Amino acid sequence: MKKILLTLLLAVAALPAAAQYRWGAVAGAEISGYHFKNYLFDTSRSPGFSAGVIGEIMFPGIGFGMDISLLYNMHGGKLNLGQKEVWASEGYGDQQCWIHALRIPVNLKFRYSNLNGLERIIAPFAYAGPYFSITVGHNKVPALKYPGGCFGLQCGLGAEILEKIQVSGGYAWGMSYEIQTVKLSNISGRSSGWQIKVAYMF
Repeated sequence: MKKILLTLLLAVAALPAAAQYRWGAVAGAEISGYHFKNYLFDTSRSPGFSAGVIGEIMFPGIGFGMDISLLYNMHGGKLNLGQKEVWASEGYGDQQCWIHALRIPVNLKFRYSNLNGLERIIAPFAYAGPYFSITVGHNKVPALKYPGGCFGLQCGLGAEILEKIQVSGGYAWGMSYEIQTVKLSNISGRSSGWQIKVAYMF
């Protein structure tokens, strides 16, 4: 029993030394929109983008690791406020909502690297984890107010090319509310959408 415990302790102690640390630059595009708990009006998706830095730690041999990013993100959605008289009477129609945010995704990652050398050319991976978003600006729609941030979950698939370039695509779900209507008892909306990212690892 003591030998087993000693072996486990040595293995855990060796993980940080065996880990591979990298960082890089990342940019992406997304199509996102807002979902309200109660139906008020039609909504549609809008394009957005993000850019920033990414850090990654992977453990060779087991394929598992994690990454964390710091991103400037702009996203939004179109709200047809004019479908309700309470806003149509104030001159609203299709209203574009934009959010500028600092977004921090933290992902668990699995990269399949047992491909008999092919992984040096292309190595598939999967990721999943939470993200935290801090609102730093918006386009000041008077019919809305902004809680200041939100958090959500994301997951996706991708591939690392030539051990440098990571291309991935996935979906992000807002778990908390990012906008609220000023009228009608502060009805709240959550953001969600598809995203594509490209990272260059140094």
